[in-house]
Amino acid sequence: MFAQCMTAEARLMGDRPFSRTRRVLLIEDNPIDVMMAEEAFKEGAVDTIVSVVRDGTEAPDYLRQRGKFTDACLPDFILLDLNLPKKDGRQVLAEIKADPVLKSIPVAVLSGSSDEEDVRACYDQHANCYIVKPSRLEDYIRTISALDRFWFDLVILPGTSSACDGYATHTRDGDRSGEC
Repeated sequence: MFAQCMTAEARLMGDRPFSRTRRVLLIEDNPIDVMMAEEAFKEGAVDTIVSVVRDGTEAPDYLRQRGKFTDACLPDFILLDLNLPKKDGRQVLAEIKADPVLKSIPVAVLSGSSDEEDVRACYDQHANCYIVKPSRLEDYIRTISALDRFWFDLVILPGTSSACDGYATHTRDGDRSGEC
């Protein structure tokens, strides 16, 4: 499903191909927000694979390649809603940032809440940024475009944030190569 995961050798050498497809994990239960995020990434100039999980229990399974997500690759970036079914987004954030393999993946909280307590709690759990969800598609596209430019054009991310580090990886032709 996710072709062109970086090979273990490329990741170890720090090889980040300029034209490599970007991978974003969207953890969001609202279908309208999912549609707006997918549309916003389509507007971008660079190929982006947006994978969606719709509740707080699917997110750790995806990130750890368990259950129905055994073929998933780690994302380069995570967009996380706070109010998720089954497990709250704050709990998901805490799990991601406590995991030595996952903690270097940037997590942007994208929430409908502008409550100071929510913002502070997310930064206390090491969210990389907190953004109040735009309600209009045009604003959503601008927000995603700004995130994309910042996280993929300006920031240098550690090599482990874009690979299947510590978990199974896939070669460019899609074959499993086992543990990284």
